Amino acid sequence: MDTVSKKKRSEIMSKVKSKNTRPEILIRKALFAKGFRYRINVKSLPGSPDIVLKKYKAVIFLHGCFWHGHDCKYGKLPATNTKFWKEKQERNKERDQRKIRELQTLGWKVIVIWECKIKKKADLEKVLNKLQNNYLKR
Repeated sequence: MDTVSKKKRSEIMSKVKSKNTRPEILIRKALFAKGFRYRINVKSLPGSPDIVLKKYKAVIFLHGCFWHGHDCKYGKLPATNTKFWKEKQERNKERDQRKIRELQTLGWKVIVIWECKIKKKADLEKVLNKLQNNYLKR
């Protein structure tokens, strides 16, 4: 049973952002500071990637652990309405995989960064170094 009313739950969920989230802003600021230039939420590409680095033919998706069903403490299903959320996560995972395949078919390098992997500043630096060394070589 939910601890808040249906109306209150709806209000809470309506405030969940899909663009310009904290993880997106952190990565974008860090990339910009390192001299990388990019576009955001390019609708002409499958899945409207969060960040597109056209020069490197690379796209970045920043996945929220809960919404995309990551196997970490942040991706844990709630105790109520579990069937609904499990199905929702499964649909999201299927869509993510389909969009990744479409982008790869078009010749794009696809990078997925999980929200939990950039919670700490030290972790953010590790992720950025990995991006630079593996995907965004100058």
